[in-house]
Amino acid sequence: MLQITDTLTIPDAELVERFVRSAGPGGQNVNKVATAVELRFDLAGSKSLPEPVRARLLAKRDRRITDDGVLVLSAQRFRTQERNREDARERLAAFITSGLAAPKPRVATKPTRGSKERRLGAKRERSTVKRNRATRDWD
Repeated sequence: MLQITDTLTIPDAELVERFVRSAGPGGQNVNKVATAVELRFDLAGSKSLPEPVRARLLAKRDRRITDDGVLVLSAQRFRTQERNREDARERLAAFITSGLAAPKPRVATKPTRGSKERRLGAKRERSTVKRNRATRDWD
């Protein structure tokens, strides 16, 4: 079980882990041992995620989410398979946590009377400066 919050957990049956060879440091070990982890989590078909959270996560325009709604995380930062596995799970938990809080709705505001007057006054001054440049009489 992957514990996200006190009330939200993801069962291991919903996570698909695949171990592949990684690039980077490790010497000959890199060529022999599959230490990188590719973690797949089906956001669209998950039974453990509440519907609003699932909708928010799928609405994110993240390149790690496939067209089928599967989140694919690749972890190869560390040299050991176990540490990369923990890293991938931590990143999955962080991604799901980011979708837990509903964004506050934007409250539309209008510019104040003073800000409108300042803007129009600045435009008027700039217009006067440009007009005076164009119509110089040098006689």
